Amino acid sequence: MLAVAIAAAMPVAAATPPPSAVAHPALWPAARAPLPADPAVEARIDTLLKAMTIEQKVGQIIQGDIASITPEDVYTYHLGSVFNGGNSSPGNDEFAPASAWLAAADAFYDASMRPNGKLVRIPAIWGSDAVHGHNNIVGATLFPHNIGLGATRDPGLVGRIGAATALEMRVTGLDWTFAPTLTVVRDDRWGRTYEGFGENPEITASFAGPLVEGLQGRIGSADWLKGAHIIATAKHFLGDGGTTGGKDQGDTLATEAELRDIFAVGYPPALAAGVQSVMASFSSWNGVKLHGNRSLLTGVLKDRWGFDGFVVGDWNGHGQVPGCTVTHCAASATAGLDLYMAPDSWKGLWQNTVADVRSGVLPMARLDDAVRRILRVKIRAGVFEAGRPSTRPHAGDWSQLASPAHRALAREAVRKSLVLLKNDGGVLPLRPGARILVAGDGADNVAKQAGGWTLTWQGTGTKPEHFPNAQSIWRGIADTVKAGGGSAELAIDGNYTAKPDAAIVVFGEDPYAEFQGDRADVAFNDTRDTLAMMKRLRAAGVPVVAVFLSGRPLWVNREINAASAFVAAWLPGSEGGGVADVLFGKADFTGTLPYSWPRRADQVVLNVGDADYQPLFAYGYGRSAREAGNLAPLSEAGPAATGSAPGVLFTAGRATSGRQLFIATAGLAPQSVELTATLPSLTARAADRRAQEDSRRFTWAGPALASVLVREPAGRDLQRETNGELALIVELRVDAAPTAPVALLMRCGDGCAGSIDITARLAAATGKGWTRIAVPLARLAAAGADMARIDTPFELGTAGRLDLTISEIRLGSADGAR
Repeated sequence: MLAVAIAAAMPVAAATPPPSAVAHPALWPAARAPLPADPAVEARIDTLLKAMTIEQKVGQIIQGDIASITPEDVYTYHLGSVFNGGNSSPGNDEFAPASAWLAAADAFYDASMRPNGKLVRIPAIWGSDAVHGHNNIVGATLFPHNIGLGATRDPGLVGRIGAATALEMRVTGLDWTFAPTLTVVRDDRWGRTYEGFGENPEITASFAGPLVEGLQGRIGSADWLKGAHIIATAKHFLGDGGTTGGKDQGDTLATEAELRDIFAVGYPPALAAGVQSVMASFSSWNGVKLHGNRSLLTGVLKDRWGFDGFVVGDWNGHGQVPGCTVTHCAASATAGLDLYMAPDSWKGLWQNTVADVRSGVLPMARLDDAVRRILRVKIRAGVFEAGRPSTRPHAGDWSQLASPAHRALAREAVRKSLVLLKNDGGVLPLRPGARILVAGDGADNVAKQAGGWTLTWQGTGTKPEHFPNAQSIWRGIADTVKAGGGSAELAIDGNYTAKPDAAIVVFGEDPYAEFQGDRADVAFNDTRDTLAMMKRLRAAGVPVVAVFLSGRPLWVNREINAASAFVAAWLPGSEGGGVADVLFGKADFTGTLPYSWPRRADQVVLNVGDADYQPLFAYGYGRSAREAGNLAPLSEAGPAATGSAPGVLFTAGRATSGRQLFIATAGLAPQSVELTATLPSLTARAADRRAQEDSRRFTWAGPALASVLVREPAGRDLQRETNGELALIVELRVDAAPTAPVALLMRCGDGCAGSIDITARLAAATGKGWTRIAVPLARLAAAGADMARIDTPFELGTAGRLDLTISEIRLGSADGAR
C-alpha cells in the first residue's frame, strides 16, 4: 500500500496529444493586446515578484471555494483569490442577506492584507458566477438568461445589463464575475444550452464586446475595472457547446477550422474589449482536455492573440487532465493555466505545487509568468489602492440592488426576448379589460421563470420569500388586467370559477444547471398533465395562450396544437411584468429564435446551415402580433406525452431510458418487474402514490438475501455527477421496519460495488409516510464504487424482513445528504 500511495503522489506528465488535438496558431487570425504594456506596471510587478516567496507565488495561482476556506486560510497560505460556487455563500446560508456578503468580502480582504513579518501584502479578490444578474444575492435583479438575450439581437441591451450587474456586484463588495459565457451551442441536449446566446456564432460575436465593456467599462476610461465596474471572464475556452451527444464536460469532435470558425468567434471581440480573464473549459477537443491543451491555452490564446490577462480553471477541471488529480497537476500550469479553481482541493494542491516548484517539475519561469498575469490584472483593477471592499464606491448602497432603473432594464429585456411562434385567429394581443384565467405551474413561480443559477446552483430549494424584489408572471398579468379594468383569476390546475375570455397557461422546464440538465432527446417532459388541461380549456371554448418557459427549444408539437397562441419565453428572470406587457399589447413581439426549433424529438443536432436543415421554426423566426395567418396542425407522432426529468432512474412505475427494474436473489434468475414479480423471499407489486400504479411495493420475507435493483442498458460514467456533489435519492414509504441490515449499493461490474448501510434510516422512517433518503455519490465512491463504469446505479438488499414502497429513484442535488 505504501508503494501505491507514493506512486499516486508522483506527478505524471500529460500524454502527448494526438495531432488532431494540436492547434496550429498560424492558422488563426493574429491579434494583439488592446492595451500596450505599461512599463510602470511591469516594473511594479518585477518588484513584487522579487519580494515574494515561493509559497506566496503558489498562493496567487490557487483559489478556494468559500465553503471550504476561511479568512485565516487565506492569510496562512497566501491565497490570491476566493470564489463562491453555485451552492456556496457566507455562513453556508444560501439566502444570506447582501450585508453578509459584504462583511465576508471584508474578512477575506483583511486576511490577505494583515501584516505577516516582512512578507509583501497582496490583496485577495473574489470571483462569482453572476451570469444573469448578481444571481447569488437575495433581492438582486435577475435578468433573462443568455438564451433569451440572444433572442433580442440587441448588443446595446446586453451592454447595459452588464453594467447593471457589475454595479450590483460592487454593492456587495465582489470584484470579479465568471461571465460572459461565449459558448456556441450545437446540440440542444446539453444542460447548459440556455447559457449560450444561440447556435450561430454571429450572435455571440456581436454580443461579446458590448457585454465585456458593460461589465468592465471601456479601456482608457478612469473607471475601467474600477468604481462601478468589475473584472469579467470570457468562458469556456474552447468548444464547450459542441460536445458529442451534448454531454456536459464531454468531447468536442471538430476540425481545427470548425473550432476556430464556429466555437472561437466570440473571443476576439471579447479580447479586443479588454476582457481580463478567460476560463478554460471542462470539455475536451478531439480527446484532449482543454485544461491541458497547451496549443490552445498558450499557442492560440496567449501567443497568437496576445492575451495578457490570466487563464482561470473551472471547478477542479485540472483534475481531469491525464496523469493529474485535483490536488496535484503541474501539467495544467505547464499548458497555460494561470489560476487553479480548486474549491475543496486547494490545500493539497498548494502543498504539491510548492513541492513541484522546488523540484523543478513546475518551472519557476512558468510560475512567475502566471503570477505576473494575475498581478497585472489586480494592478489594473486598482485593488492595491482600493482598500477594504466596504469602503469602495457603491459598497453597501442597498438601494442599487433591484433599483427601479435595473428592474426597468430587466423588464425591457423580457419584452424583447419573447418569441411568438403561433397566433391563430389573432388571439394576441389580449384585451386588458377582459376576464383572464392564468394557469400552469409556472404562472406564480419566480424560481421556475428564473431557471438555474438562481440563489442556488440548480435554482431549486427556494421559496417565494427569497425573491422580495421580483414579480411573477401571474402578478404582472394581474396588475395589467386590473389597470385595464378587467379581472384575472389564478388557478394552477385550470379549474376556473367563471368562464374566462381567455386562458394564459404558463408551463415548461423545471430549473436545472450544468450536467443535471443533460438530456437524451429534445422532447418536453410534461410531468404535470399541462397538455390535458390545455385541451380541456379549448374544449370548453376558451382560447389558450401558452407561455413556455425553457432553457432550450423543445419538441412541443402537441402543446402548440392545443394552444391558440404559443410564446417561447425562455427563462425571463425576475420581471414577469415584461411578459404581460407583450401579451396585452403594450409592446409588440420583436424577439426571434436564437436556436432552430425542432420538428421532431430526435432532432438533437439542428443548426442553420446544416445540409439537411428541416426545423419546425427556423433560426431567426419570430412573428409580430400584428401579422395575420394561422399555423397548420402539426404532427404529434413522437415520444409519450409524459416522461421523466433528466437524472431520473425510476418514476411513474417504471425504469427510464432503457433501464430495467429487477428483483433478485442468489441461485435464481432475476425477475423483471412490470406490475408484479415474485421470488421466494421478495415480492413486488404495483402501488399508488400520486396516480394509479405509479409506485412499486417490495416485501422481503427473509431469510435469504434478496435485492431490488435498477440496471443500466450499458455502463455509465458518473464521475462528473460525483464531482458535482450529486446524490442518489430515493422517494419511499416504509411500512414495516427492517429486521436485518439493509444495504444501498451501486455496482460497477463483477466484484465492484460501493455499499452503504441504511438500516437505521429506514427504521427511523417506518410508519411516517412518504419520505426521502439521499446518499451522496461521493460516499458510494469512497465505499468502493468505480464511478466511471456503473452498470447498476441502484440496489437495495437485505436478508431480513422489510416492507417498503418506492415512487422514484433519481440522481440530483440533495441538501443534507449523508
